[in-house]
Formats: sequence, C-alpha cells, structure tokens
Amino acid sequence: MALTGRLGLLAGLGALLPLALPSWWTLLAFWGALLAGVAVDLALAGNVRALAYHRSGDTNVRLGERAAVALTVENRGRRRVKAVLRDVWPPSAGASPRTTRIDVPAGEARRVETALVPTRRGDREAVGVVVRSVGPLGLAARQLSRPAPWRVRVLPAFPSRRHLPGKLAKLRELTGAHVALIRGQGTEFDSLREYVDGDDVRSIDWRATARRRDVVVRTWRPERDRRIYLVLDTGRTAAGRVGDIPRLDCSMDAALLLGALASRAGDRVDLLAYDRRVRARVEGASRTDLLPSMVQAMAPLEPELIESDAAGMVSALLSRVRQRCLVVLLTELNPAAIEEGLLPLLPQLTARHLVMVAAVADPRVGEMAGARGDLAAVYDAAAAERARADRRRLTAELRSFGVEVVDAPPDGIAPALADAYLALKAAGRL
Repeated sequence: MALTGRLGLLAGLGALLPLALPSWWTLLAFWGALLAGVAVDLALAGNVRALAYHRSGDTNVRLGERAAVALTVENRGRRRVKAVLRDVWPPSAGASPRTTRIDVPAGEARRVETALVPTRRGDREAVGVVVRSVGPLGLAARQLSRPAPWRVRVLPAFPSRRHLPGKLAKLRELTGAHVALIRGQGTEFDSLREYVDGDDVRSIDWRATARRRDVVVRTWRPERDRRIYLVLDTGRTAAGRVGDIPRLDCSMDAALLLGALASRAGDRVDLLAYDRRVRARVEGASRTDLLPSMVQAMAPLEPELIESDAAGMVSALLSRVRQRCLVVLLTELNPAAIEEGLLPLLPQLTARHLVMVAAVADPRVGEMAGARGDLAAVYDAAAAERARADRRRLTAELRSFGVEVVDAPPDGIAPALADAYLALKAAGRL
C-alpha cells in the first residue's frame, strides 16, 4: 500500500478545521471520510499482485553504446490493471525512461522497453520492478516491488579500433602482401625470385643460381605463429585515473588493439589479468574467437586496492609459458612498485622471454611542469619535473635489462604499443 500526495494535502487541510468548526464531531467525520476514501481506493485499485514479469533483450553492450531490454507484463488476474511501472536499474546503467504508464486488461500482456546507456564497464543487474496502481479517488494505491532478474554485461569501449585499419596496412607492407611494395623484412624464409637492381647481394642464393643459371635471391618475411602473452596488472596502480579514464581501461584498450593486430599477423595471443591471484585468463583462443573472449574476460575486471605480487605473476607466467614469447606487461611505471617488486625478478623473465612494459603517462604532469603562474604553480612544476625524472630513470633501468618500454598518454598508448610490436616483428626479434 502507498499513500498519495493528495491524501497528505487533504490531511493538512483537515488540521485547520478546528479553527473554523471547533467540534470533535466535525474532525472525526472528516478523518472518517478520508479513511473511507483510502479503503475505496485500495478496493478498486488494480491488483498488482496478479502481474507477472518476463524479460528479454540484449545481454551484452559496449561501453557508451545503447542496449534495449524488454519487460513483458502479464496480467493473470480478473480485472484490468492501470498502473505506473518503474524498472529499477543501478544509476551507472543509464536506464530510461524512469517510469512508464501501463494498462493491462485481464488475461493479456503488455511490453515495456527500457533503454540502457551504461557509463561504467562490468555486469549491470536489474534491481527489480515497482508497480503502483492508484485508486479512482487518488488517495491511496496498491504498490508492490518484485524481482525481475536480468544482467547486461558492459564490455570495454575499445576506442582504439579506429587505428586498426592503419596498423593492418603497415602489417601488409611489412609482410610484403601489398602488391605495390617490395617483400617485407624479417628472418623467416619466404620464397625465391630473380635478382633485380637494388637487391642486397647478401640475399643471393648461390645454389639456386647455379641450378637455374640465373641470379636468384631469397626473400624473407616476419615470423608467424609466435606467441604474445598480454599481462594486465589489476593492482592498486591500475585504479588511478588519467584524465577521466581509469588506467586499467586504457590498458585494456591497448591490449585489445595489440591482440587484434597480432592475431591478424598469424601470432597466438593469450591474456592474463593478475594482482595477487589470477583474475582472468584467455588461452588457446582461435583468431576468430580471440577478441570476443578477451572482451568477455575483461568486462567484469575492477582494480584491486592492493599491491600486486610481482613474484606470483612471474611464477604464473613461467609455469604456463615454456617456449620463448613476447610478454607484454601493461602496468604503471611506479618507481616504488617496480623497483621493489618487478626489477629483482626481471633477469629470470628476460632470460626466457622478450619483455615489453607498456604504461599510461598522465598528460597533466606535463601541463604542471610547464606552469609558472604563481608560487603554487612553481611548486607543482618542481614536483612534476621530479616525477618525470623518476620515470625517465626507471625507463632507463628497465631498458638496461633488455626490456622494451612504451610510455604514452591515454589516447596514444594503444597505437604506440602496436607500433612497437610491428617494429619488433620487422627486426625479426620475436
């Protein structure tokens, strides 16, 4: 049961009656009439308990895009139900409209559409359905809240997919698949062809030349079927926001672009999300299933406000990956976390694998370093310069171990990581 604002207004007016008609009988008659009106409304309002709910619609949506969820309201009672329905979702689900008027005759059903435009990644579950049927006098209503479970998984936005066509064009140039270009560089033998002016004489195949009585050169292509292992650090440093985006989301975007590019290049891509335990893992996915598997695994991930266990992460990697591969660690270049956790373990990791560290730089630090407006800005600039110097020192220390480092702002980390992968492939280092 629910009481309306009209009843409250009338009750307030009734409190003034003793001033005009100072009689207990008048007051009792007025309150009796109000109670009778409430009883009439409750008796004549639609039976909301006779309503049943069924859901259908989208179960996955990309962050920032629109999903549609349908709620079918079935009246199993004997009377028509006219009511106001509210389909309740968490605020981050971006549900609209907030309320809908329904008119469901007995034995029939009506369909209510709810549009969702989520503002956060992860699983969004419906809270329930609230229905209120007001009586003819507008004094009271029958109200009931019922569960109507439904879950919509909000997938990572993947804004860097706009860079994929350009990176694939570079990949085709690298592999020599573009007809207007020469064969790509690399270390894996591809084919033989006749020598033309400008070819490197070191590529001449003398045995084939002797057999054909023509000068023949070898052509090479970048290696295929190499393994790329992407590692997402989901510890406390991933919870920091760069601009208005969490670092973890920027790392996911870069991992998706690299995964899409490497799978097109014929390499195998695996994913591991780790802080102090494995949060998500994708291994052995085919080229067509890789991106769907990655976004499904990434969607529910949230940063954990704990220090990541570098030793556990390295142990998990070495136990899962036997052959040499490219390990891409997407983390933050935090001097304390890296120097105390990862640096002592790098020799055993780099001895077996090629390691690349990708980090998201905060463009606000660069802005602060250039500010000189007042005394506070000068202090901010000094702190920013100190942070940049620590970052450069840490980058140099990582590179001294043979680690490739990619440090770029949020909108540039994904293409920069893809370019670093293509450079390694062109140099034959995978």
